[in-house]
Amino acid sequence: MADQDWKLVVHGGAGVIELERISFERDRMIRAALDAALQQGSAVLSGAGTAVAAVEAAVRILEDDPSFNAGRGAVLTYDGRIELDASIMDGRDRSAGAVTGICASRSPVSLARTVMEESDHVFLSGPEADAFGREHGIEQVDPSFFETEFRRKQLAELKSKRASALDIEYKYGTVGAVALDRQGNVAAATSTGGMTGKRWGRIGDSPLIGAGTYADNRAGAVSATGWGEYFIRAGVAHEICARMRLSGVSGQEAADAVMRDVKELGGEGGVIVVSAAGEMIYAFNTPGMYRGRADSGGRSVALYSEDEER
Repeated sequence: MADQDWKLVVHGGAGVIELERISFERDRMIRAALDAALQQGSAVLSGAGTAVAAVEAAVRILEDDPSFNAGRGAVLTYDGRIELDASIMDGRDRSAGAVTGICASRSPVSLARTVMEESDHVFLSGPEADAFGREHGIEQVDPSFFETEFRRKQLAELKSKRASALDIEYKYGTVGAVALDRQGNVAAATSTGGMTGKRWGRIGDSPLIGAGTYADNRAGAVSATGWGEYFIRAGVAHEICARMRLSGVSGQEAADAVMRDVKELGGEGGVIVVSAAGEMIYAFNTPGMYRGRADSGGRSVALYSEDEER
């Protein structure tokens, strides 16, 4: 399939995202960041670039924006450290790259892509993953680059109240993108800082291929955000693609069914999906999700469940 219309969908997290909880200024900043990510990814796709390049470009914009829980602005572990996760997948041949527990590579998603393209592996972790990035020209920064005062206060609140991350945040700020390029190839990417106050090297779904990220030209591409333990248990991203490929249901039907399953298990969150047929899909079981989509006809973003895209 050649020279078809391209598609791009992005997200910046899901959760208790309600109009009365978000200031006008923050609403404006979130919308601007989502639109900037769409602009960056759209520039790649409209210029006949690959879906992989587009999702990396879009996610890099969101990683650099402290409004989200990824890259600069990521949450802190219980011990006050930065531990970043990311993954990327190419639907052409299902090649993939992922990293977890990194703290020095400025763009986790770019490091994940480098793992996919420059190594024999899929998944690298910790200081060794950052070392791999240094060897392959990934920009390195001091871990303090990623920290913000807001996240330090958030961790202090969690500790003082002996609360859980879910009590403090009310949302999951993971970022992600899915794309269909003009050659008919799909790709997905996801990046996160995890959960506030996480301990014992906890890893969520975002860097796990098949849970938080999946892409297959025979079905579509998925990036997830939410309570990672449940997305892992349900194999959310792969499950959506498998239903589309094997059952012949639409992307929306598959995504809605899997998110209902997550809800029944006790989990919350959302997914973005682009199908091989060109559907651009959101599905979430929370009051809102930071989200946006674009194609050759234009761009739109939304935050709340009742939000009209604009």
